[in-house]
Amino acid sequence: MRFRVHFARGAAALRLALIPVLMAAVLSGCTTYRDHLNRGQRMFDENEYERALAIWRTIEGDVDSLSISDQARYAYLRGMTDYRLGFRPDARHWLAIGKAIDMEHPGGLTPDWKTRTEEALDDLNREVYGGPAPSASTSAAPALSAEPPAEPAPSAAPAPSATVPAVAPGGAN
Repeated sequence: MRFRVHFARGAAALRLALIPVLMAAVLSGCTTYRDHLNRGQRMFDENEYERALAIWRTIEGDVDSLSISDQARYAYLRGMTDYRLGFRPDARHWLAIGKAIDMEHPGGLTPDWKTRTEEALDDLNREVYGGPAPSASTSAAPALSAEPPAEPAPSAAPAPSATVPAVAPGGAN
């Protein structure tokens, strides 16, 4: 009997000793995702996009464990990494998520990141929906006018002369 009493006390003491260890493991799990996010951002900032993407893919399934502002940061960094590596559909997806999170919960993206997000999304959306490429002399959003567009000026090219023989289809005269 004595053995069972000591064993029961030892098991209870062991359970009590494991509680802080388990709590520390659970709490360190959240820190690990943030550490991955910080390490990925460092890779991104150092133009190591392939390495950053490897980190982003590692934590993608656990993004919901991050704070809301860190989720916006993850989406921005993931989107810009994809954009710079040429993975345009993925870039558009993640940048749109980052923008949506920041619109719903402001503070996740810096003003500079918001500007870059808008520029990249404009470029990516033009690819999907079509539209003219922006030029240096015009703004990204053309002004709407009630007047119809002006007729193009007649070309200054001379009219074809009558002495030039016409070529029949197929190259035969």
